[in-house]
Amino acid sequence: MHSALNWLEERTGFRELMHEALYERIPGGARWRYVWGSTLVFTFTIQMMTGFFLWMAYAPSTQTAWESVYYIEHVMQYGWLVRGLHHFTAQAMIVLMALHLMQVIIDGAYKAPREVNFWLGLILMLIVLGLSLTGYLLPWDQKGYWATQVATNIAGGTPVVGAEVQKLAAGGPAYGHHTLTRFFALHAGLLPLLLIAFLALHIWCFRRHGITVPNPNRAPEAFFWPDQVLKDAVACLAILAAVLAMVFWQGAELGAPANPSENYSAARPEWYFLFLFEMLKYFPGKYEVVGAMVIPGLVMGVLFLMPLTAKIRGGHRLNIGFISVLLAACLTLTIIAIRKDRNNTGYKAAVEQAHKDATRVVELAQSPNGIGPTGALALLKADAYTQGPRLFAKNCATCHRHNGKDGMGKDILQTVNGVEQAVDGTASDLGNFGTREWIKAVITDFPKLFGPTEKAGFQGKLLGKHFTEGSMAEWSKTHGVKLKVEDLNAITEFLVAQSGRELTPPLDPKLVEKGKEFFQDGNDEISESCAQCHAMHAKGDAQTLDGGGNGPDLTGYGSAKWLTSFVNSPGAKEHYGKRNRMPAFEKRMNAEELRLLVDWMQGNWYKPKAAPAPQGAGIPQEVPAPKAGH
Repeated sequence: MHSALNWLEERTGFRELMHEALYERIPGGARWRYVWGSTLVFTFTIQMMTGFFLWMAYAPSTQTAWESVYYIEHVMQYGWLVRGLHHFTAQAMIVLMALHLMQVIIDGAYKAPREVNFWLGLILMLIVLGLSLTGYLLPWDQKGYWATQVATNIAGGTPVVGAEVQKLAAGGPAYGHHTLTRFFALHAGLLPLLLIAFLALHIWCFRRHGITVPNPNRAPEAFFWPDQVLKDAVACLAILAAVLAMVFWQGAELGAPANPSENYSAARPEWYFLFLFEMLKYFPGKYEVVGAMVIPGLVMGVLFLMPLTAKIRGGHRLNIGFISVLLAACLTLTIIAIRKDRNNTGYKAAVEQAHKDATRVVELAQSPNGIGPTGALALLKADAYTQGPRLFAKNCATCHRHNGKDGMGKDILQTVNGVEQAVDGTASDLGNFGTREWIKAVITDFPKLFGPTEKAGFQGKLLGKHFTEGSMAEWSKTHGVKLKVEDLNAITEFLVAQSGRELTPPLDPKLVEKGKEFFQDGNDEISESCAQCHAMHAKGDAQTLDGGGNGPDLTGYGSAKWLTSFVNSPGAKEHYGKRNRMPAFEKRMNAEELRLLVDWMQGNWYKPKAAPAPQGAGIPQEVPAPKAGH
């Protein structure tokens, strides 16, 4: 071994290089305050290593980006760990960079002859921020897609050249495939090369001038090895432990696939850009350029001038004061932004919905059919559980509510005397439509279930008590409330059986048959049977139960076929006829939209056998590999 090392020494001189690197003199001894530069190099090294492994599995296109990140997160062995390390180490770099900048300015390590090294450090800071910004888009999920639009729109506010800058960044007039490939090229190609080059220059300048020691007489002189190396190593291990804790506790988030056709109201930049996002609110409209360009430009200008301002009397203290106020302002604006979001019900509802979509698309991707060649976004668009609430909110929530909300879990608000208040619906709440509970409410409390219709308007007039004092309401008040429990359960079971929907508990055939008898003939106490008003071709019967009344036909009541017919044409003869006030949706929704809405109202959507483990869980899930074509 000694001979081999001597042979290598003769040809490379590595011992001199190692001695130069490890035996740097540190006046005043090793200190914890000197660790920040080393931790930044350490975290960048982690980023390079994890980024390389992520690169091997990543496919940069709008059709494959989300799918490949899903593969990394849920299928590739320990992919969740690699991605989590990359994600949280990037955030750690921002914190470490701020601490390092603060330490450099407090220690005066930016003064002559170290001005060039300080400027190189500021350039490195901008490159790191650029890496954070460009990496945000690469998963091609909703959060990254819309947050990137926010960032590039800020660049678009630049006077004169703003529109061209935004177009250049987006790769065209719209955000799409070229936006993603440009950001990927910057994130994985140009910016890392620039960072390596400037980091090499930064370290070279640092080694030329050595450590800036505010008080060299505090302790005896030491060497970089082993005293400072030990402190640096402990600090790096602490950073790694903190990052790993975040990976195991929370995991790197992956939202639903980016959907350009759907507005994402929860769009926010990452926490380290929140201060800028909040500051822009104070410069609305044409003044946005002040918050987006002028103020950040002035701040960077002041930072670059610090080596020069330090030469004037009191300049160093002024610089310390400036960086302290700057960091305090950024922290304050970040806290304000977070508090506003916590008190913003609309934002919280949007975040909750985004989380539901993200969880749902993973369930769909892990289904037996996998993702398929059309991509993950197509899975969501064809999913009743995801799209049904949106269609309800768009088409039905003007009149109806779904468990008191608009279908998406939001209140429908109206401003009264300057205060926003939730508004009640003007038709029945459809939250549990077609269930046993719904049928029982129709029978025993019809006036309450349809009570909101009293507020409904038609041709400038209120409908009044059209429903709440009609024949069905009278029957409910006279007979429905007096039904024996066994009779109520029987007629409920019979009516709910007509929908053909999956029920828990399953149907009781004996109760169904008993309910059919009640529907047709009533019982000893109630002679006014259901069939006197309602026609029905009961499921499995060849004959129609019909007493000749003028009530709606209940054939297949609550089934997909019945719901589709009713929504398309509620004024049809078999439904409400001329008494109808509900608009027909036959031309308002296409067949696919109607299918999704009906399936959602019936609870007819894909249900996984077991819920997937949370993202970032310590043990990778056993899931089927994505299908070919993605």
